[in-house]
Amino acid sequence: MLACTFFGHRDCYGLTMEKLHSAIEALIGQGIEEFYVGNQGQFDSMVYHCLKQLSSMYPHIRIAVVLAYLPTEKRENEDHTHTVYPEGMENVPRKFAIDRRNGWMLSHADYVICYITHSWGGAYKFCRLAKKQGKHVVNLGDPEMQ
Repeated sequence: MLACTFFGHRDCYGLTMEKLHSAIEALIGQGIEEFYVGNQGQFDSMVYHCLKQLSSMYPHIRIAVVLAYLPTEKRENEDHTHTVYPEGMENVPRKFAIDRRNGWMLSHADYVICYITHSWGGAYKFCRLAKKQGKHVVNLGDPEMQ
């Protein structure tokens, strides 16, 4: 089964829900059925929202929110229905947990949708790594960053 994951800067000014929705829907049309998303910033939140909307139109898709650390308390409006906590994460120091989680997501994905507008940070690092590994990468941010 083909899978997609997502990497984006914490803030994603200029990205519209329509653009994100269209990119995800195009992958569903290509047979992608499994989606892995983090839960750390605005981009992850937008992705999760789009995936939830699309799951009502495409009930066969599976969504997994991949956690970098176990939640210590339930935050209001936080849905942990479809979560994955990768094996071995409980032994990872907190400052390395997001990188380890992102590596897990990348290893389980064939496609990556990213939102990259500058050449630093974790999102940039993992999108570059995805391209190096031969994954199909779609950047919804700065097209020059391809």
